[in-house]
Amino acid sequence: MIDLKSNFIGIETPNPFWLASAPPTDKAYNVNRAFEAGWGGVMWKTLGEAGLPLVNVSGPRYGAWHGKDRTLMGLNNIELITDRDLEINLAEIIQVKKDWPDRGVVVSLMVPCEEQAWIDILRRVEDTGADGIELNFGCPHGMSERGMGAAVGQVPEYVEMVAAWCKQYSDLPTIVKLTPNITDIRTSARGAVRGGADAVSLINTINSVMGVDLNQLKMSPSVGQQGSHGGYCGPAVKPIALHMLSEIARDTECNNIPISGIGGITDWRDAAEFMALGASNVQVCTAVMTYGFRIVEDMIDGLSRYLAEQGMTSVDQLIGAAVPTVTSWNKLDLNYVVKAQIDQDSCIKCGRCHIACEDTSHQAISTEINGERGFQVKDEDCVGCNLCVVVCPVENCITLRELDTGEVDARTGELVSAHYQNWTQHPNNPVG
Repeated sequence: MIDLKSNFIGIETPNPFWLASAPPTDKAYNVNRAFEAGWGGVMWKTLGEAGLPLVNVSGPRYGAWHGKDRTLMGLNNIELITDRDLEINLAEIIQVKKDWPDRGVVVSLMVPCEEQAWIDILRRVEDTGADGIELNFGCPHGMSERGMGAAVGQVPEYVEMVAAWCKQYSDLPTIVKLTPNITDIRTSARGAVRGGADAVSLINTINSVMGVDLNQLKMSPSVGQQGSHGGYCGPAVKPIALHMLSEIARDTECNNIPISGIGGITDWRDAAEFMALGASNVQVCTAVMTYGFRIVEDMIDGLSRYLAEQGMTSVDQLIGAAVPTVTSWNKLDLNYVVKAQIDQDSCIKCGRCHIACEDTSHQAISTEINGERGFQVKDEDCVGCNLCVVVCPVENCITLRELDTGEVDARTGELVSAHYQNWTQHPNNPVG
């Protein structure tokens, strides 16, 4: 029996699938429907101060990057935090938590970087019965002029200060939502740790401009005749999110702080990858805005099946399982040697591997086999770069073969060594 129950900083939910703070969590109507579909928890869309109405543009608020088949690869968003009255939001949170006691409800917050402003809103949120707070230090647009969002998240000292305020004035678990719009996300995460935060969540959206309308020579999308940068999300940001997640997960100064993973999660496989790299739970937004709340059914089923296949009985066994395999480039084994090989039975002779290798790589693929058109790897030129594997349209037609210890590398003429050697140990390293 697979147990998908999740305990994230003391918040127990039936599964690790949460909705991120965004339009899908803007009101009770949405949240109730999400819980009916099976979501384990929600990050309620970011609340601001009382009495200060937010002003959003009418539209367009979203821009998109589509694949050739109209698959949504990336979404650009210029919508601000909730423009619904604070009192209405708080009342709805109270009711939702009463109706769904077994689900997680964490409230996202963004107020000016002033101690009293945080004290005021913390007191209001505590009265709702919510399970925790998420400090929105990630929003890249709209609020920076008031010293909020990414304007705070880009300054580790501010992250530390506000996190400390929240821990001082509230008993609610505190999650710090980090911005990726920073040179090294670990600095902000360390600030959250120093401030006493219970967890971090990442990544928030990335600063982006979606494109230019070449017929009108203006930014696309545009509000009237002008546009503005927005926050980029969706499947395209997943590799960036995984990188930043793994950096925090293996950083000793972060003291193994719990992580909520965000960024391009579309299905159970994405979720499993995030958890394997250290996320205790995952937050989803763009996929829900594309396909609806019911995608969680497939996520629950898929993750359950995967865990069973792996011989695991709970999500806890998956969390962080792949972190030990992440390292820095200078620690990679320089004596590990691979060569590409082409399965001639699978090859459709399209020539894409040859073009890629010939024009942009190492000229390691010939175009003839026994005087006829065919493609074959030249071991004496192949460096095992993997480009041919990437561009080949036939899955598993081209693979990489690891050379055995003692085998001759045709490119270098040297025997493959069993001795591990990284750049720090190499004689060419000037500081070695």
